[in-house]
Amino acid sequence: MAAAHETTLVRLGGKFAFVLFIMVLLAFVVEAQLTQYLQTALGYKQPYFIFYIVHSSFSLSFPIHLIYVLLRTKHGLRSLLSGLNFSITAQLTACNFQGSRSSPLANLFIIIMTITTFYNIPALLWFAAVPLSSVTDLTAIWNANAFFAYIFSVKLLGLEWGKLRLFAVSLATLGVVTVVYGGSIGSSSDPEPFKENLTNTSTPFVGDMLTLVASLVYGLYQVLYKKYIALSSNPVLNSDSAHYRQLSTSIDNIADEEPSACAVVADNMVYPPPFGLHPNLITTSIGLCTLFVFWIPIPILHYYQIEEFRLPPNAVTAIAIAGIATSGVVFSAGYMVLLGVWGPVVASVGNLLTIVLSVFSDLIFGTVPLTLAGALGAGMIVGAFGVLVYDMF
Repeated sequence: MAAAHETTLVRLGGKFAFVLFIMVLLAFVVEAQLTQYLQTALGYKQPYFIFYIVHSSFSLSFPIHLIYVLLRTKHGLRSLLSGLNFSITAQLTACNFQGSRSSPLANLFIIIMTITTFYNIPALLWFAAVPLSSVTDLTAIWNANAFFAYIFSVKLLGLEWGKLRLFAVSLATLGVVTVVYGGSIGSSSDPEPFKENLTNTSTPFVGDMLTLVASLVYGLYQVLYKKYIALSSNPVLNSDSAHYRQLSTSIDNIADEEPSACAVVADNMVYPPPFGLHPNLITTSIGLCTLFVFWIPIPILHYYQIEEFRLPPNAVTAIAIAGIATSGVVFSAGYMVLLGVWGPVVASVGNLLTIVLSVFSDLIFGTVPLTLAGALGAGMIVGAFGVLVYDMF
């Protein structure tokens, strides 16, 4: 029994993955509550600028993680970077880039630009849709990304049509709809703008369609990340059983090896990288792309008075934005790791548990009272995640 439990734990990414999962859920709730506070209580409604600051802050993920590893382990900077370089080269080779005449660095740049676009487009579409439709409609449609992730996983990752997985994803989607339309998810504290927008029958349809596209793209992003970015073997840092073995000299040999929970050290190289270091490198790359590319629309939006640029008017607003950015970094960096360890289906359905926490956070802060439909929907989501975890045994 103990051996079976240990095997299951390794398949799910070990204890570190579960701790990280809890941190991701809490970070999402903190980010949502701070964003609501910033836009309602403080009246700082600059959605694109907030998006730009938060996503640019992702660039801090890798440096912070790297410093932590350097301080807590005996690995050197050069050996860690060499291991990351080897990991990326091996992954590009495994993804059939051998026939390309471009260098691995050029291929990586193309992948990072593509994955950044797929990651940022849903966020931008969401912000564009918020003024056009009701919050309940947008929330329900957005969280359908778990179902889209399952569909794309079948097509792109070769995942089999499992009845248990399909039931779990469908149950989670039904739970989301029950929570949202049961009145447990907070609506706008200022309903007047929505009433004005909803007088035009075409604007809710446009908002819903934008959110549907955003949900679909985000589901596709998760699968693309798993297929082209995540390492084929996701290391789990296990301090209780750290031992090392000789590094294979051939990339092909490494691709054929079983995933190992232990690091490999040879010739000043650490492979696989410590748990979460490679995903955080990708997260930082997305942050840097956002920082250097996605500033371009800011002056354009200001010029056409779509969103007039203005800095935070006081320290409280600046602190709130910093809190959103910090929680956003924790959520995004952690979710990247879970995508690689658990895959897009389990990670996306597990992410729906944030709705459950949002229900209770709204209840605690007195935003919206808990309803029977909300409690039932939350139970569906928790049950669906439990089914998927059981399916991984």
